[in-house]
Amino acid sequence: MGRRLTNTAFITRDERRPYSVRRRVMLAQNQSVPKTVLWAHLNIKHYSAARFVRMFMGLHIEWRKQPNTLGDHRMMLFALPGVGNVGKSALEGLTQVNECTELVRLHHTALPPLAMLDEDGLLTPPHLSLCSIESSTGVRILTLTGTSQPLEPEHQGSLAQALMAWLSEQGVSELYVLAGLMDAPTRKECFIVPSSIEHRMDLEAKGVDVRRDEPKSGAIGLTALMASIGPLHSVQSACAIATTVGSSGDVFASQRLLEALDGWFDLGIALPADAQAMLSEKLAALAPDKKEDYVADLTESPDAFYM
Repeated sequence: MGRRLTNTAFITRDERRPYSVRRRVMLAQNQSVPKTVLWAHLNIKHYSAARFVRMFMGLHIEWRKQPNTLGDHRMMLFALPGVGNVGKSALEGLTQVNECTELVRLHHTALPPLAMLDEDGLLTPPHLSLCSIESSTGVRILTLTGTSQPLEPEHQGSLAQALMAWLSEQGVSELYVLAGLMDAPTRKECFIVPSSIEHRMDLEAKGVDVRRDEPKSGAIGLTALMASIGPLHSVQSACAIATTVGSSGDVFASQRLLEALDGWFDLGIALPADAQAMLSEKLAALAPDKKEDYVADLTESPDAFYM
């Protein structure tokens, strides 16, 4: 069934018979119960030489900073690529203009199998990155984001439940999913849709723009589940929405959403100064290095001449 290490440590191999069942049998027979040790608890070095790894409901939790705790914080903001990339762009803007520290990488087999290079040029498995941002006024918030989400609905559900259970265990009590809602270009609004009556009453008491009739068609995906299942894990979860035309990378909607959150909750964090400048930088990065001057070509005097 397994291989004995040291100090009666035991590594489970026969998953058909859960450890809890074996434990009850051994207690009934007055036998000593061995201690379960997961492979992840051993000092196994991998791509990032991380030593502090834990398994939780299918999540492979890789701590990047010590101590292995999220610490005190005001709230958590969560976003994935979506409509207009509103939430994802908002969190990217926050990490660029504030002091940001990566605390945890959350790995799960439900994520699409796309390994990417990290900032150190190392090939990293798919994961969600949890970071800490601290403002100049001492306000500390957590951000959770990634590049993709599971493709199958059942995998989205299992990952959402595992994430929320672990976040609740770590002391996260308030989580806001940042998202975009496609609408007419003339409509530029930001609002929050909570998932419990108590949370809604608290938000309305703070003067937050809370909606009860949007989004009319509901929401779908991992972010929608994270925004709605919080009460099942004693977490106040909600969706913070900014209307957008749905273009890829609507930085204007992202900035509106950040400004709204800062105004509602007095976060005191630094915000991206100019959405127009951010958009110009993105366009410049996409533009080719060599720019052809077609007007000059048309008006240029030819070298030859007619006789």
